Amino acid sequence: MKAAVYFGKNDVRVVDVEKPGVGPRDVRIAIEYCGVCGTDLHIFHGDGGAAPVPVGTIIGHEFSGVVEAVGAEVKSFKVGDRVSADPNDWCGECYFCRNGKAHFCTAMKGYGTTYPGGFAEYVTVPEKQVYSLPDCLDFKAGSQSETTSCCINGIDLCNIKAGQTVLVIGAGPIGLMMTQLAKYAGAGKVLVSELVEEKRRLAKKLGADVVIDPKAEDLQAVIHRACENLDCVIEAAGTPFTQAQAIKVAGKTCTVMLFGLVAPETEIKVKTFEIFNRELNLTSSFINPYTFSRAIAMLAARKVALDEVITDIVPLENIVEVFTNPEYRKRGKILIRTKCE
Repeated sequence: MKAAVYFGKNDVRVVDVEKPGVGPRDVRIAIEYCGVCGTDLHIFHGDGGAAPVPVGTIIGHEFSGVVEAVGAEVKSFKVGDRVSADPNDWCGECYFCRNGKAHFCTAMKGYGTTYPGGFAEYVTVPEKQVYSLPDCLDFKAGSQSETTSCCINGIDLCNIKAGQTVLVIGAGPIGLMMTQLAKYAGAGKVLVSELVEEKRRLAKKLGADVVIDPKAEDLQAVIHRACENLDCVIEAAGTPFTQAQAIKVAGKTCTVMLFGLVAPETEIKVKTFEIFNRELNLTSSFINPYTFSRAIAMLAARKVALDEVITDIVPLENIVEVFTNPEYRKRGKILIRTKCE
């Protein structure tokens, strides 16, 4: 089969690899779509993802498809079922797994990061990682179950209360998902700051009450006009500048969610007195503990709409262009069509 394999910094190649086998409790999925995540870009550029990525790994962790084969002991799925899969597989035995923090498992298997993933025609995962997709949810949106589950974990950690004001910095795919989820979490007003005009228009369409061009407008001044106090800031752009900006514009007792992924060595300057005298809560969100089923439910109910968030479908053989051509980053969510004709 064809697969996109990581060979080192700036070196991903589509090559022929052996079709994965199926153990007694495994499910083999014929991939329909696999989304390109910011983590994949970091991996390509040699920064690594949530964990070090071994050379020779088939990357890609946001996927949907059809069950093509099942192991002899699989009970919940059959050939032909429409599915997605949680790529984060914890051991269940380490300290963190046994204390309600399984997403920090010390023996985590990451399909698409440490184990073969979804930028391929087929992937094999344990049955316990597989989730059914309802018929009303198409494969394109279904591939974003993992992305949405990560966003739901981030929203949970924001502790948004009914009627509060939320600022989302960045209206890429994550920012647009966060905008919608913040509304459903009860935010009374959602502001979105985004440089690209088309993305600002889409943020408005998807529920933003105020959209801001931070290059042409004074962000702090717009915030002051829009609300008495900013209760939550969600940084979804993943740059040092926007991370520092998120802390700078936060209101009193504000929760600042640093969600966007930056390179591991990134540092920002923070005046600790400003955290103290505004009683800020600085937090972040690591992957997607216990939120996958909720993500599928939100997508199926179109509480998180992705029709216009997904902007590009790229064939597997052209995947390297997605990593090397910066024009793709100016649009929306990119999906890889893994079926090779």
